[in-house]
This record gives sequence, structure tokens and C-alpha cells, in this order.
Amino acid sequence: MKKAELIQAVADQANVSKKDAGKCVDAVFESIKNALVEGDKVTLTGFGVFEVRERAARKCKNPRTGALQDVAACKAPAFKPGKNLKEAVNQ
Repeated sequence: MKKAELIQAVADQANVSKKDAGKCVDAVFESIKNALVEGDKVTLTGFGVFEVRERAARKCKNPRTGALQDVAACKAPAFKPGKNLKEAVNQ
């Protein structure tokens, strides 16, 4: 599902215009992004948890040359699905 399809689905289910649904979807994504940037977790009960995870510095192998390279430490967004979401997907 692409963003446009998500907006259409929200508009249909909430019985609002696509324009209003688009604003709502964008607001949700922006709110999640801002919370993650600030280092907060976003917990949507029954759906899952968005969080930022630290990745340690490490060495990796360049597949083309075989040379070892250093990869710097970084932060990465992550999503952990909730129990209800897992059960719905596995039905």
C-alpha cells in the first residue's frame, strides 16, 4: 500500500475528504517523526512501538574489494509490532 492508497482508505473509513485525510495522515507521520527525533518512544497500544535504536560502530567487508571498512555508530528508527497486529497478520 502506497501513501496515496492509505489516504484513500482513511478517507473512506472516516467518511472525510481525501484532502482532510491527507492532512491527518501527514500529521500522524510528522508527530511520530518529531517524537523519535526527540528520543521518545511512540507506543500505539494494540499496534506496536516506534523507537530509536543505537547501532554500535563496527567493521564490515566491502563485497567488491574484500577490504575491511569502518562503519560509524548511528541511530536507526525501529518498529516492534504489538500482539494484536501479529495475530491479525498471522490469521
